Amino acid sequence: MAKSFVLQLASLVTLFVSLPAFITLVFGIINLQFPDAADAYWQVTGTEDSIRYSIAVVAIFFPAYLILTRLVNRARRNEGQLYHTLTRWLVYIALLVGGVVMLTDLAVVVYTFLGGEITTRFVLKALALLAVIGAASYYYALDAKQYWQKREQTSVMIGIAALAVVLLAAGFGISKISSPSEAREIKLDQQQISDLQEIEWRVEAFYQSNASFPADLETLYEGLPVPVAPTGRDAYGYSITGPDSFLLCATFANETPESERQTPKPVSVAENAYLQNQNWDHLAGEHCFTRRVITTGE
Repeated sequence: MAKSFVLQLASLVTLFVSLPAFITLVFGIINLQFPDAADAYWQVTGTEDSIRYSIAVVAIFFPAYLILTRLVNRARRNEGQLYHTLTRWLVYIALLVGGVVMLTDLAVVVYTFLGGEITTRFVLKALALLAVIGAASYYYALDAKQYWQKREQTSVMIGIAALAVVLLAAGFGISKISSPSEAREIKLDQQQISDLQEIEWRVEAFYQSNASFPADLETLYEGLPVPVAPTGRDAYGYSITGPDSFLLCATFANETPESERQTPKPVSVAENAYLQNQNWDHLAGEHCFTRRVITTGE
């Protein structure tokens, strides 16, 4: 009986890992399917990351849940009344936890709606949450009454249907996010921007100390490791273009997303150099950034 009790507990644990992951997956799909103009680029990429993580969790834990549930139902048919009593208490606890999860998630959905989320997202998320948690709660409410012990075939069909829904959601989620190769290229572009920003502040520090620019990057780093472009991309370019200006160049796989581009606005001549130094918008392919050293007093 102890083994069967552990199986019941394990099945509920895998369920409570799978459910939040599946809900997060559905919410992510809704966010990408119905984009909000107010979403920043980091919010979009964050949603894609949450979809990837949710798919990974569901792919491991949900099949484990189905297998464990199958073993539990089989064990129940061979155990005595004491086992049914113990597992029924576990099911009641699961129903309680499920109710708390549903109410908490609903509160979060309402909070985001009050914070300005578009109505379509709010309605779909609320319906999805009620459907998922409601279906799971209904299944276990019947399970507590040993309903499925007498309807093994129906229980199996429900498991197959649930698996089909999960696979459909996972497939749709994969279609909405960047492929692994595209995601890697995006990360490499971001890494190159970080490398160029490091080179920029080192050049500016060198200029402030020596009143001149370094001849090349090797001189700038003075024996320290020089940032290297990712394999397959052109080396970083550095060139002096004037007494107080220089160029930094790199090759990018993608252009800067629209939501991340610097918004043009009227500025004074004094502000222009500062804003130019902060602009890292780029096109796909080789792109160079003009930089000017701002000296004290300007």
